[in-house]
Parts: sequence; structure tokens; C-alpha cells
Amino acid sequence: MSKLMIIGCGGVARVAIAKCCQNSEVFTEIMIASRTVSKCEALAEELRPITKTVITTAQVNADNVEELTALIKGYAPDAVLNVALPYQDLTIMEACLAAGVHYIDTANYEPENTDDPQWRAVYEKRCEELGFSAYFDYSWQWAYREKFEKAGLTALCGTGFDPGVTSVFTAYALKHYFDEIHTIDILDCNGGDHGYPFATNFNPEINLREVSAPGSYWENGKWIEVPAMSIKREYDFAGVGMKDMYLLHHEEIESLAKNIPGVKRIRFFMTFGQSYLTHMKCLENIGMLSTTPIMYEGREIVPIQFLKALLPDPASLGPRTKGKTNIGCIFTGIKDGKEKTLYIYNICDHEECYKEVGSQAISYTTGVPAMIGAMMVTEGIWQKPGVFTVEEFDPDPYMEALNKWGLPWVVDENPKVVE
Repeated sequence: MSKLMIIGCGGVARVAIAKCCQNSEVFTEIMIASRTVSKCEALAEELRPITKTVITTAQVNADNVEELTALIKGYAPDAVLNVALPYQDLTIMEACLAAGVHYIDTANYEPENTDDPQWRAVYEKRCEELGFSAYFDYSWQWAYREKFEKAGLTALCGTGFDPGVTSVFTAYALKHYFDEIHTIDILDCNGGDHGYPFATNFNPEINLREVSAPGSYWENGKWIEVPAMSIKREYDFAGVGMKDMYLLHHEEIESLAKNIPGVKRIRFFMTFGQSYLTHMKCLENIGMLSTTPIMYEGREIVPIQFLKALLPDPASLGPRTKGKTNIGCIFTGIKDGKEKTLYIYNICDHEECYKEVGSQAISYTTGVPAMIGAMMVTEGIWQKPGVFTVEEFDPDPYMEALNKWGLPWVVDENPKVVE
């Protein structure tokens, strides 16, 4: 029996909240808190008739540590699940420390303003030392490790699908199938069609930043950075078919390189259609992906935030989206002295997700693991003082929960590898 505060009420939050309400034996009480309390109240009204979970709502500014701390202390949850924006990870972590509760999130910290001088100095030093230039990395959250240790609190970072499930797949493969993992290829395929000329499947601001950035991968103990979308492969995905996929930088590469002993190479690929890439390149060329504020008719606006207001809300894509996702990891390595290859993946159907929780599969595949991660922490299954990513815990109970709560996985012991 757990009491959970959930910060955020977007597409991923909707799924996580719905799954907590399905899992009412564990989550007996939840609070939904967001800047726009009307969204929280509307979702609560929708779910109350079909759950035993007691739902309350609150308005909160997740950028304000003092306001967050007061709300957390007043509600006194066992943990806080952060499904707000990655910009707010650090303020929510600070508030959890101040209030004395465990912390869970789905994606690592990145700044809203990439021109901020204090952040920029740290970022440029990291680029020079480590060799990758993505705006997001774990260093900001890992810096809280000692504070969480001293407070006796757990911070679980990155319990979405990727990062999240893909890292648990890795820990599971290492525990049950390999003595050593040498290479990891994370493949994220969305075979869904929403019918719009251009839209993003999660927060446009975060999505477009991620996709337009240089790609990078880990090989032989160092980062190798390449121009955005410069490495392309084709892969025949079960349940979806042949798709073009492109190498991106992704945060779980950083934590897996640190936590999987002896790994020689880690890459991340995501599928994109040509129409998406053409639209994105055009928007980038005219400056619409910029995070630098500009003056427009006497007021300051951020181009990418203005673009976000123009694009379809990802939460609205559910009723329109048809097709499936296929996300997983291909591993190579050694077992009992022999070379071994393994592929663990999940297939998720957009229309089935919408029937169940009113959401498309991209939000579903992140929101379900968010609930599972929160359950692992609040039930004491994954609980130790410090800041951790999911591969640092026993994968078995998480893998069992994936099967139970809507993300069943497949093990293929004879997969086609990526060149």
C-alpha cells in the first residue's frame, strides 16, 4: 500500500496515472499535481468511477522548490513520480530531499535555456572532456548522489522505455543469458501513422531538440560523435516491417557504459520517415528549432516553444494513430566461452493502447514503466540510498511487471544483427 504524488498531467502522465489506478492494491492514494490543475481534475473525474485508488489534485509550479516542498510535505507521499518536463528534474529532486521522500523520473535533466551562462560553462567543459554535445546528460543528477545517500532516500532516474525498459532488458540479458555483453544496439521503431503531415509523438520541444542534435555512440571506452542523421540503417522489425533508422545520441548509452562491465560498443537507433526528416530540416534551417529567445512585436519568444504551440498536442494523437511500435535491444557477447547473440523487444499496438487508456503507444510505452518504477521504489523492491538508473537493480521483478501490466516482451535467440 503506497501513497504517490505524480507531478505532470501530459500524455505520459495520463498513462502512468491510469496504470496506478489499475494497480490500486499498491497505489491506494495518488495526488496529481500540475501547473494546470483543471487538466488534473478532468482526469481524476474520469478515473474515480473505475478505481479504488483515492485521487486528489493540486496546482503547483514545478520550477519552484519552496512551493513543491510545501505541497509534498503537506501530502506526505511515499514517493514523487516526476512525469513533468526534464527541465524540472533538479527542482523536483531538491524538493524531495527537503521533504524527505523518494524520487522517480523517466528522462534525465536538460536545461530550458541552453544559453544560460552557468549551465553553458559546465556543458562546454563536458563536451571537451567526454566528447559528446547533447544538451542532456546524467552528470547533473548524479551530482545529487551524496545528498540522497545522506538523507537515506532513493532517486530512480530514467524509468520510461528508452531510457528505462531498454536498460532493464540489458540487466536481464546479462543476468540470464551472458557472461559478458560486448555490444548493445537499442532499436526504437514507431510504425504508427497519425495522418498529420508533421507531428511529434512526445513533447515537441524535447523531441525536436533530441533528433536535430549530433548523433553519438560509445565504442572502446570513448564517445564518437557524428553529424545528425548521418548514420542510417534498415531493419525488418517484427510486427512493423522494414524501416529506415538513424543513429542518435541517447541518455541510456551514458549510464550503460558506466554500469555494464566490459561493454565495447553501445548504439541507439530510431526510425524516421522521409517526410518527418524533410519537415524537421526545413524548420531547423529557418531557425524554428532554436532555444535562443528573439523579440517579436515587442515581446520575447523562444522559437521552438512557439513551434510547439503550433504543432498537434501529442496527447491528441491517440484516436488518430494506427500501427505498432517495436522497441528493444540486440546484444552480442560471450556465454560459456561461446559467442552469443540475443534480441529482447516489445511490440505495442497504438489502437489497443487507445482503447485501454485513451493514449497512443508512445505515451503508453513510457507511462507503464513509470508506474512500474514507482511501484519498485514504494514497495521497497528497489530501494537503497543514492541516485541510480534502472540497470543497477535486480531486473527480474521489473520484467515480471512488464508482462503483467501491458508490455510483454519477446526473447529472440537468433536475431539479425545491425551492421
